[in-house]
Order: sequence, then C-alpha cells, then structure tokens
Amino acid sequence: MFEIIAIINRSVVITLFVFAMMLIVDYINVVTQGKIRGFLRGNKKHRQYLISSFLGATPGCLGAFMSISFYVHGLISFGALAACMIATSGDEAFVMLTLFPRDALLLFIILFLLGILSGWFIDRFTQKFNIKTCDECKLQEIHAEDRCDCFNLRNIGKTGFFSAKRFFMLGILMTLLFLALFSIIGPRELNVEKIFLITLLLLIFFIVLISSEHYLEKHIIGHIIRKHLWRIFLWTFFALIFVELILTQWNLHNYVTGNILWILVLSAIVGIVPESGPHMVFVMMYANGLIPFSVLLTSSIVQDGHGMLPLLSYTIKDSVLIKIFNLIIGLGFGLLLYSVGL
Repeated sequence: MFEIIAIINRSVVITLFVFAMMLIVDYINVVTQGKIRGFLRGNKKHRQYLISSFLGATPGCLGAFMSISFYVHGLISFGALAACMIATSGDEAFVMLTLFPRDALLLFIILFLLGILSGWFIDRFTQKFNIKTCDECKLQEIHAEDRCDCFNLRNIGKTGFFSAKRFFMLGILMTLLFLALFSIIGPRELNVEKIFLITLLLLIFFIVLISSEHYLEKHIIGHIIRKHLWRIFLWTFFALIFVELILTQWNLHNYVTGNILWILVLSAIVGIVPESGPHMVFVMMYANGLIPFSVLLTSSIVQDGHGMLPLLSYTIKDSVLIKIFNLIIGLGFGLLLYSVGL
C-alpha cells in the first residue's frame, strides 16, 4: 500500500514551489508596473519561446512551474507554455545526468530546440484554427493602489501594519521553514530541492513582511491563496494518489517487453500521466541499453514530470490541449528517429 504521508509531503512541497513562483512573478509584475510582460513578449516571434524552452530544459520541475506562473499572468502565450512542457524532462533529468551525462546533455539540447520550434508552430496553429485557450485567469491585473508601495521597507513602520492576517501568514511561513529545515517536509537530505525550498520560503516571508496591506489582502490572500492555492494542492494530491494506485496495481515493467516500436508508442502513452515516476522506467531501460534513443526522446517530449499538475487547477482544457500537442510531436519525432535507426 502506498505511503499517504509521503504523498501529502510531496503535494505540500509542489504546492509551495508553485505558490512561490506565482508570488514572485506577480510581485515583480506589480513592482515593474507590467514591464516584465514587455520583456518576455517584446519580440513575439522568438523571445518568449526561447525563455520558456530554456526554463523547461533546466533539470527539475521548477522551470515548468515558473512558466505556468508566466502563462496565468498573461506574460507568455499558449505556444510558449507548450514549448516549456516539450523541453522539460522533470526530475528524471537529474537521474539522466548521473547515469549517462553525455546523452542527457544531447537530449536536453534537442528538447530545447524542439521546444522553440514547436512553440512557434503551436501558436500559429491555434491562431489559424481559432482554438481558444485560457483567458479566465487575471493574475496579471495591476491596481492603482499597488504603485510604488510594495517593495518598501518603510511599510513595516506604518501604524497597523502588523495586522492579524500578516501575523498569521508570517506564522505559517515560519512553521513551514522550521519543518523544512528539520526535514519534516521536503527532502530529508540536503540537496538542490531542499536548498530551493528553504530559499523560496525565505523569499516568500520577505515579500509578505514588506508588502503593502493592499497587496497582502488583494493579491496574496484574496487571489493567489483563496482562488488558486487550495485547488493546486487538491489537484496535486489526488493526481499523485491516482498515479500511485496505477503503479501499484499495474506493473509497467511487465508490459514494456514487446518490440521496440510498441515500446515507443507505450512510452508516449505513459508520458501523458502527470507524474515523474513512470518516465523513470524508460530512463533506466535506456541506461541499461534495452531501448534506443528514439524511445527516450519520445517519452521526454510527452511527459512533463510534475510540471503539468498546477495547470490542471487553472484550466483542464489547456492542459488537455498541451498533452495532445505533446503526444503528436513526441510520436512524430520519435518515429522519425526510429525509422533512421536511432
């Protein structure tokens, strides 16, 4: 039977990462009065695809979480988000760098370039066929009250600054920081993920500490927490339970024994699952020389690690659309490489 405590722990950590990315992007967007949008989409022909693909190609799921934050803030297009999801390999990237570093770097470069090209194509395709994507999230909204009043240490000295809501938020963050430092939540050993988690918690604490009362109530509590955070946690929690049940009841290893062509197709189908674990099967098979590079590439294109989970809480339709595009592109390029013997 799967460990429910471990799933809760993982869900909390993923939610904290997403919350941090959302808050950081929103805060920068407000402080700069929306100028970050001009930087990311200044040249719509390539800049946002380049940045999103680079974030996706970096090991782990943080790049995917950040790109989703950009997307729901209206800072990047649907195609740019799809580019990130194509480029990302999730947590398995760290394993691949350990087991076969040279091939892993080649894979990341291919995914990065493929993400750029695919993102540009997907945007043109959705525009040509008038495919509607997410327009309900308004996290990018900037209020007049936010101007020049967020990143201001003098806010701390104002009368009534330390409200009950601020004390409550700071208390929760201090508790989470304590739990992370003593390995009660997050990784038990000191690694990159643990350092990121502690750093992000400290950054969130600082933002909550110095932000204006308006920003705290309207942006952090009123929008990000009340409208999004609980949905992110629940989607993540139940998705992880669902995946764990599949893996315990259906042994994927017993099914990945056919010919290579069917294994390639299976790797694409398994990649649809919003979880890192199933992709690890194909990573290990490649490391042991059981499958060719084309199967590993197909699996890497379609799967997104945990990166897709936060998007499910915003828009199921866009999540399904991205998975459809990823599946088509993954099978297309995988079969192409397979046909030439790679």
